[in-house]
Amino acid sequence: SDGESYTARELAARVGITERAVQAILADLTDHGYLRKSKVGRRNLYRVNLRGRLPHPLEAHHTVGDLIEAVR
Repeated sequence: SDGESYTARELAARVGITERAVQAILADLTDHGYLRKSKVGRRNLYRVNLRGRLPHPLEAHHTVGDLIEAVR
């Protein structure tokens, strides 16, 4: 939800992976356009890019937002 935010350390604990792995995943998702990163003080804030396109050619006409709406 929009009001929830977590540090990389908190995400790592919730998912059960290392903080370094979380940082790598966030960087990869940002590089591929699925997340948008901004700075808030010393923290990075990540938001889902709802207009990001799905990578497979057969689904490229769908957006990340379409996928999220489908599973709500």
